[in-house]
Amino acid sequence: TCATEKRRRRKRGKMVDPAIRVVINEAVCEGCGDCGVQSNCMSVEPLETELGRKRTINQSTCNKDISCVKGFCPSFITVEGGQLKKKSKTDAKTNPYALGELPDPVLPSTAQPYGMVVAGVGGTGIITIGQLLGVAAHMEGKGIVTQDAAGLAQKGGATWSHVIVADTQNDIRTTRVSMADAHLILGCDPLVAASKETLLRMRPGKTRVALNGHSTPTAAFVKNGNWQNPAEQCATLITQAVGVEGIGIFNADAVATKLMGDSIFINPMTLGYAWQKGWIPLQLDSLMRAMELNNVAIEQNKLAFTWGRRAAHDWASVERLLMPAQVIAMPAKRDSIDTLVARRVELLTAYQNAAYASDYKAFVDRVAAKGHKTLTEAVAKYLYKLMAYKDEYEVARLHTDTAFLDKIAAQFEGDYTLNYHLAPPLIAKKNDKGQLVKQKFGPSMLTLFKLLAKLKGLRGTALDPFGYTEERKMERALIGEYKASVEDVLRCLHADNVGVAVEIAQIPELMKGFGHVKARNVQAARKQWAALTARLHEPTAELQIA
Repeated sequence: TCATEKRRRRKRGKMVDPAIRVVINEAVCEGCGDCGVQSNCMSVEPLETELGRKRTINQSTCNKDISCVKGFCPSFITVEGGQLKKKSKTDAKTNPYALGELPDPVLPSTAQPYGMVVAGVGGTGIITIGQLLGVAAHMEGKGIVTQDAAGLAQKGGATWSHVIVADTQNDIRTTRVSMADAHLILGCDPLVAASKETLLRMRPGKTRVALNGHSTPTAAFVKNGNWQNPAEQCATLITQAVGVEGIGIFNADAVATKLMGDSIFINPMTLGYAWQKGWIPLQLDSLMRAMELNNVAIEQNKLAFTWGRRAAHDWASVERLLMPAQVIAMPAKRDSIDTLVARRVELLTAYQNAAYASDYKAFVDRVAAKGHKTLTEAVAKYLYKLMAYKDEYEVARLHTDTAFLDKIAAQFEGDYTLNYHLAPPLIAKKNDKGQLVKQKFGPSMLTLFKLLAKLKGLRGTALDPFGYTEERKMERALIGEYKASVEDVLRCLHADNVGVAVEIAQIPELMKGFGHVKARNVQAARKQWAALTARLHEPTAELQIA
């Protein structure tokens, strides 16, 4: 049974739903991507933070096989027992009806066949939206034809549902929406909405597009940790195809996740958005009755539809409710170098002490004195990354951080326990490759973490029992090597090699992970480091001529 079918059966009560969830402590996560490699799971998604790209688990799509915890990283925690907190039906902040009346739109005519295409990803309910439109049209006595092009239930499997509505069945002469003949595109996923198959259905002045502005990561992210979400480029392509007046964009993923607790409601929300815009030629009562006949999550789907209507009519009122989520979910405005350095001084003080942080700032200030902002910013980011290496003391401190524990408490309810998946170097077993093997530790580990976090003063001293491992020796050595490399850059820096200098300063970006994963990444980074250093010292064209 595939993951998507498991989720369907669990939601319908036809399969046991394991009382277990995986969460990632983003502060511990290094963003190495080993969890994605081990699990090949699309529910492991990128999370942009002030300290770079990390990983997070999409609880709405997680199939609970917990294979991601095989990733060699101590950031994974399993929450066993309890359940995800449900949104309160009485909370005015999650009730679209409390925001005022919504006007009824003027609906389009079906005197001529009206073509609609629902574009999204297999396994998320795209076909269901097409069926809802078909049933609603049938109840109104209209002519209706639907045709589905089903894709894979995995991300990347594009799915389309073609729906044609007319006053009478005889008015419809085709089984799918023709080229350049769509009146409406329901773009539930930007990547599919901007695909060639969908774009060919669009025509300026005729086609309207209701677009979810958030694109879920594709399978490419599993193979490429630096994958960039092309949602904005998709919106640009669609705008070019239909014109500015022909497109309506909103972040349905943020609305569904924040206000309803589950991104699965993106599709009915997009449907509601398009209806409120006056782009769907069907009565509200018919659509609501179709949802009732579908008999799956009836009230939630109606609520999602209404949130979509609210977003179309008064996006500002919805956006205000999203503000706390947007601060986390959306990329932050770029900080000035002074702000960036000040924040890392604060973090290094918490990591070790003020003297340690002062050493960091003094070095960055020396680089800044050269007057190259891009180089200074790179050194500020990546010297911090090396100095804040995540040893046992730091992992313990981050796991006991009240902000993280409060986040867990806000996400889950009921009788649950937290279990940690770790490979302590002093006691962990090794596999046949000589790699440490992770073990599961229960809630009592939190007490040990609190004790261990208080012993951070031992870090790097003769009394540090973890400091004698090869990994810790390597991490401490990298700090000195990096500083020496930057000193070398500063000595021979000139206008022609600034680009190479910045690349050298950014080398620690490649040194991600823990244990054997980090060792492998550091080895690969060293080769690139050496090549860049050689380029740095190449004579310039002027010197060669002389």
